[in-house]
Amino acid sequence: MMTHVTKMLAPKVKAFLEKDSETFSYVVYDQAGGHGVIIDSVLNFDYAAGRTSTKLAQQQLDFVREQQLAIDWVLETHAHADHLSAAPFLRDQLNAKIGIGENITQVQSIFREVFALESEFNADGRQFDGLFANEQLFNVGQLHIRVLHSPGHTPADLAYLVNEQALFVGDTLFMPDLGTARCDFPGGSSQQLYQSIQRLLALPPETDIYVCHDYPKEGRGHEYLTTVAKQKAENIHVHDGIDEANFMAMRDKRDATLSMPRLILPAIQVNIRAGELPPADEQGNTFLKIPINKL
Repeated sequence: MMTHVTKMLAPKVKAFLEKDSETFSYVVYDQAGGHGVIIDSVLNFDYAAGRTSTKLAQQQLDFVREQQLAIDWVLETHAHADHLSAAPFLRDQLNAKIGIGENITQVQSIFREVFALESEFNADGRQFDGLFANEQLFNVGQLHIRVLHSPGHTPADLAYLVNEQALFVGDTLFMPDLGTARCDFPGGSSQQLYQSIQRLLALPPETDIYVCHDYPKEGRGHEYLTTVAKQKAENIHVHDGIDEANFMAMRDKRDATLSMPRLILPAIQVNIRAGELPPADEQGNTFLKIPINKL
């Protein structure tokens, strides 16, 4: 099926930065007036006030309409711990579907217990419109998307390879000067992360890599685009020559010093529901839980 890779068009990519969580969300499409997907959408969230906003998602919606795009999927690379997803808003506005990796069921099972969720919550992925398997292929217009299971950060992480040219890695890799994702969340594994990264970096060196987060060091602004070649040459955690044992020792030691992400408690319990808020009570009020001494 991939025998004509060289003839595939280069996908068009529009990046959107949500500055509070330093998250990049992407509209990926084949051409103006064509088809596309949105990857790792963000719902703005004022934690102190408990207030949500679709400000960034609306910017993406405006762009989609300006380009006259049909958006087939709102894709998640995993259930994020650092921002809330705006997938339901975009799905409803664009008549799209929400997709994530099939291993989301493992993450749902873990956090159903952590948050003591309602008995009606099902940890079988039914909240999403599509559950993708490793190496699954699907088409969106002239975009040919290959799903690459990349566990380690969480059991359910995916990367999306579009037209064999553009790789959207979620939290698995950061820009080379920042390294790699943490692995200390429930179900995470530094060994799995190393192995996942090696599979991704086995792609052709010219493959573009789009990261989901950037926390720039002093002296540079936010960046989101790198390549396989640059990661192999310059990534401070996994450049060529770093073996699995050394990576695991570094990653596990580093993770032991990290505090939990600021938005992990609201984010996870929303994102395992495909971005939906928990069911409202009889008065129509919605609440998020704060489990004590669970993480």
